[in-house]
Amino acid sequence: MQTKNILEAVEVNKSYPGVQALDAVDFDLRYGEVQALVGQNGAGKSTFIEIIAGSIKPDSGKITLEGEEYTHLDPSASIEIGIQTVHQENQLVEELSVAENIYLYNLPKTRFGFVKLATCIEAAEALFEELGIDIPAGTKLTELTPVQKKLISIAKAFSRKARILILDEPTAALDTKGKGILFEIVRRYTQKGLSVIYISHHLGEIFEICDRVTIFKDGRRINTHTVKETDMNTIVQEMIGKSTMSLITRSSIEGLDSVTETLEIHDYHREGLVEHVSFSVRKGEIFGIGGLVGAGRTELARMIFGLDEKDSGSLMYCGSDVTPSDPHDAIGKGIGLLTEDRKDNGLVIIRPIFENVSLVRFAKSRGEFMNLTRERVETENISKQLSVITPSISQLVVNLSGGNQQKVVLAKWLYAEAEILIFDEPTVGIDVGSKSEIYALMDDLARRGKIIIMISSDDPELISVCDRVGIMRLGRLVAILDGDEITEENILKYSMGVGQKD
Repeated sequence: MQTKNILEAVEVNKSYPGVQALDAVDFDLRYGEVQALVGQNGAGKSTFIEIIAGSIKPDSGKITLEGEEYTHLDPSASIEIGIQTVHQENQLVEELSVAENIYLYNLPKTRFGFVKLATCIEAAEALFEELGIDIPAGTKLTELTPVQKKLISIAKAFSRKARILILDEPTAALDTKGKGILFEIVRRYTQKGLSVIYISHHLGEIFEICDRVTIFKDGRRINTHTVKETDMNTIVQEMIGKSTMSLITRSSIEGLDSVTETLEIHDYHREGLVEHVSFSVRKGEIFGIGGLVGAGRTELARMIFGLDEKDSGSLMYCGSDVTPSDPHDAIGKGIGLLTEDRKDNGLVIIRPIFENVSLVRFAKSRGEFMNLTRERVETENISKQLSVITPSISQLVVNLSGGNQQKVVLAKWLYAEAEILIFDEPTVGIDVGSKSEIYALMDDLARRGKIIIMISSDDPELISVCDRVGIMRLGRLVAILDGDEITEENILKYSMGVGQKD
């Protein structure tokens, strides 16, 4: 071998409007090693591996694979070179058999073009025997458990000759036995020269299976350590780095601790998604919910709003049961949900501002005749209160900036007289100036007695804006932080299962 590295990336950059996803990233992967890639949500991990897998084209930089230099790759070229990716979400076809899923892009066929299913099953069974996976290859995917499906995704990556294997949160859907099978496969094949990039939020796994660990933060590579020469606290500290400057310093509300008017979220549960979550929020309080992507935060919000089914759960507001049966019922009871994807779920972007603002109000009071003059006056007033920057409320929402679109979503719920507001990632895709305005609006609403729940993956945002912060992990509420406990280090540690309160 001419070099000890199978992969080298030099000064890789990638930006999107308003976001530097990767900033001059250098990275190297050795032959036969397992290297962990860790970082908080938004650190740039996913962007980087998608560039290596060929799904995203970098703005600049170079990639060297086994001595061959590339400015960028495409998916077919990556696969041809021997790069295989097991994504966090299974990319499988439910209606096909296990064997057909594994060889989907290379199915054996007769000379008439029909699939030779028996040959396909035979090849899959041989692959399973080599990997140590015990799943009938002829079974339809719909009959398998989530653990079995994840093992199928892993097996699929080995159905072609792999030189580099990218594992993105591979144990998220695996039980103890499945994790053991995966680790055994990784150990066996790295001894044969396979190189692995291992992405995981479970830091303990790094010390079980990895040789080195690289830390990303804010699109930059912070450091790379040999696992034997580092520890979990060092990794956590480097993931946090220097805390982001707060855009708002929210002063405490006097007498908040003595407020007795509360919203009580009691025993919300849906098997496999949300595990018996309970907490309370006082009038005038901003209660944050932190945790990693996939921790069950959005699922909880949708269940509270009546959008998704639940196995159990009730909502009590100032002593009255306000558990919504569906979103329309939630609206009628004064509950508003500002969804993460405002364009798809929060707005009708090809309609004017005033129609979007009045949408929920008229859904709440259906049966009444519309007074168009009053509608325009009232929606214009509330738009001005929220400082929506527009020449006219007849402006189509699609023409507004991200920050102003979010203000229109908020105006919609305020016009509908919502008393309970759930914000899911309220500042995603919003510029710094607009973020500050959204924070100030939330602070003002809380001081007017609204109950606010804010889900955010931005830890400095939670620290700056919230009175208390609940941390979710694997569907459970594992900690509620208050006062001086609300730090980036604590949020990250509880999110990753390092020293849980429970």
